[in-house]
Amino acid sequence: MEFGGPAFVIAIIALSTGGWLINNWIRAKHGYSLEDEWGGKTERSDTAETQRLKAENKALHDKLDAMQDRMIVLEKIVTDRGYSLSAEIEALRDTPALNKERV
Repeated sequence: MEFGGPAFVIAIIALSTGGWLINNWIRAKHGYSLEDEWGGKTERSDTAETQRLKAENKALHDKLDAMQDRMIVLEKIVTDRGYSLSAEIEALRDTPALNKERV
């Protein structure tokens, strides 16, 4: 094959086009925007499923934020200096009503 001949030029064009096609196929498969001939990007349109997944994702993030807020409140209650679980349990053991039921 001659480096200046038409077969070499066609081979370079074929390899470049094949690489571009493979690149766009991989990008499309993984959800990235596609590239056109001049290097510009073509964004994918949102489908109904994509919109549903985005809404579900937002709802789950909101739920997680609410749970984190509740966890913070529970941690404050448990780590409060006046909170003594063992003292409350012992106080319940010493009540007369519970002692009569055990006998």
